Amino acid sequence: MADKIPDLHAEVRAGTGKGAARQARRDGKVPGIVYGGGNDPLAINIDFNKLLTRLRKGRFMSTLFNLKVEGHDDVRVICRGIQRHVVKDLPSHIDLMRLKRTSRVDIFIPVAFVNEDTCPGLKAGGVLTVVRNEVEMNVLAGDIPDQLVVDLASVSIGDTINISDITLPEGATPVISDRDFVIANVTAPRALTADDGDDDDTVDADEVPTTEMGAPDGE
Repeated sequence: MADKIPDLHAEVRAGTGKGAARQARRDGKVPGIVYGGGNDPLAINIDFNKLLTRLRKGRFMSTLFNLKVEGHDDVRVICRGIQRHVVKDLPSHIDLMRLKRTSRVDIFIPVAFVNEDTCPGLKAGGVLTVVRNEVEMNVLAGDIPDQLVVDLASVSIGDTINISDITLPEGATPVISDRDFVIANVTAPRALTADDGDDDDTVDADEVPTTEMGAPDGE
């Protein structure tokens, strides 16, 4: 899994304290600290533009990164805090926590669908509607699954696939554990649904009642 975890590049920050942090910001860097994992804290700088790009992609706080710092071994980290400028709302400091392989972490795992070509519901013209294309899971940092697999081999039109219908990787549990939320469902095509509705409103001409008109007075 190490090659599938996104890299986060940083450099060792020369000096600590407010002065060194201000200089880093003037140089287009975001100062930060890496702590935990049984090692001493490490002061770092991260390129401002690259960090901002990562932040704008979303879910930065729940993404596991492979931190690469020259002169240090790669280590898995997760963000535990981002300080922002009070006016500009731009990152001004970042806190990263080292994770051991036995540490547990909440991250989003993508959902993959298999056997679509043999799915009875899809072969009958049904439509697969994906409600969640990823699920936040609590997993071991050293054993993060690539994906959650949904098998469509026996799914028919009208079936709903819940999280309880998926075989989860060993040691992985949904962060939302108090309800059986929906992952996807297979529904009838809209055209078929519309045709069914039209049939309910159709009245045969023979069933339309007729009204007899009386003859005019004097005839």
